[in-house]
Amino acid sequence: MLTGLALGVTVTNGFARFAYGVMLPAMKAEMGWNYAQAGWLNTANALGYVAGAILTMVLIRHISPSRLFAFGLVTTTIAILATGLNAALWWQTLWRVLAGTLGAMSFSSAGALAAGLFQNDARRNALGIAILFGSGGGVGIVLTGAALPLMLDRFGPGSWPMGWIATGVVSLSFLPLGLWAALQLRPAVQKPLRSAPLPVRRMLPELAGYAGFGLGYIVYLTFLSAWMTEQAASAGFIALVWVMLGLCICVSPLLWRPILVRYNSGVPLALILTGIAIGSALPVVLPSGPALLISAVVFGLSVFMAPGAVTNFARQNLPPESWAGAISLFTVVFAVAQTLGPYGAGLVGDLFNSIGVSLLAAAGLLLAGAVLALLQKPL
Repeated sequence: MLTGLALGVTVTNGFARFAYGVMLPAMKAEMGWNYAQAGWLNTANALGYVAGAILTMVLIRHISPSRLFAFGLVTTTIAILATGLNAALWWQTLWRVLAGTLGAMSFSSAGALAAGLFQNDARRNALGIAILFGSGGGVGIVLTGAALPLMLDRFGPGSWPMGWIATGVVSLSFLPLGLWAALQLRPAVQKPLRSAPLPVRRMLPELAGYAGFGLGYIVYLTFLSAWMTEQAASAGFIALVWVMLGLCICVSPLLWRPILVRYNSGVPLALILTGIAIGSALPVVLPSGPALLISAVVFGLSVFMAPGAVTNFARQNLPPESWAGAISLFTVVFAVAQTLGPYGAGLVGDLFNSIGVSLLAAAGLLLAGAVLALLQKPL
């Protein structure tokens, strides 16, 4: 069941959200975009994510998380396929928004479903949550990172629609197992009257830290390929960096499991954000091949553990009937912050004629989030 949920995250995160970063240089070159226009499409995706996260908070009180997960997974797959059918900016914006909306629905529901696995075993539960967010997205980045840069180099920037279609076809192959997992996990719908109010004020440091995560992490995943292209990196090296990034994301749950189990405060999120900040800054501070690989390792070992950290925080500090609502709230905060990152980073990149400055700014935001998360005490 966990494998099916993780494959759902592969589609909604690894493919629908992050494959764009791999294809961005080709799409930017083919359509003549500046950095702000290129960043806009991931901001559009993030705006859709905000709508999806808010919608999930409402619907999850009336519809089973299993059904929301299944619906979001199927419709996100359709959105990925549609992205490759038309180059017009309005069409791209429409499907990036829809991919964000529908992906958020599936992603939030997956977190709620995973929180209910292994309820009597805290260690296995923490590992399950970490695998869901880590390995699920990591597999998507490995697959797109290994294939798309080499395909675009072989067939030219104009082949980017083929990349989206191929990604959509792979997503279709993941649907059966993902839908099966959703059907097996049928938690009760959370009725409003049974859910205690969330202690939002006491959760503010963790929420603020997670907002810092949303602001900062997306810049690296949106513009990493663009930065490497600026540095005249080969397609093979770009593919290697993305594969290394994805593989490290896949194994990151093993690294972070002891920390997630040990702490029910903001310490895990603070440590994770610090790792993401270091990984974001390294390519600019040390713009060399080895430093880029180290950056991918450090960033990959940290980035997808932030959702795991807040999910585990909710599970350890709140009653079961509040888990889905808390996870949805974290997702909304993250999604709102995430909308500012890509377009803002693109504007900064255009202003300084280099996207490297944006990567450094993102690292600063992530470190600020880490400081705020450290203030979070157990509830």
